[in-house]
Amino acid sequence: QVQLVESGGGLVQVGDALKLSCAASGRTFSQHAMAWFRQAPGKEREFLAHINWSGATTSYADSVKGRFTISRDNAKNTVFLQILSLKSEDTAIYYCAMYHTLWVSPEAVATPAYWGQGTRVTVSS
Repeated sequence: QVQLVESGGGLVQVGDALKLSCAASGRTFSQHAMAWFRQAPGKEREFLAHINWSGATTSYADSVKGRFTISRDNAKNTVFLQILSLKSEDTAIYYCAMYHTLWVSPEAVATPAYWGQGTRVTVSS
């Protein structure tokens, strides 16, 4: 049974930085691409970034390029999302996701196999 458990969310201030973590279990972590999504209040879930099995290849939504960095530590079965210069519009629930594949094809980005329960990030001005 796959479990993805996000952590690191909370109440932060505009301009702060934050690093979210997602611990995975139930699968051989290094054999799966991973991703981060978010869902803001009243909006649909939004893709943010994905990373291939080794961490060598990453891809980002245009809206977050330059401020968000996805990374992974296969020895710790964990994927991370570093967010810089937080804005009020970054307020959302952040979800990590796992794919069945080693990398993510463009047509498969929106359909990962497994989801975490999410961690809430609230950015206050």
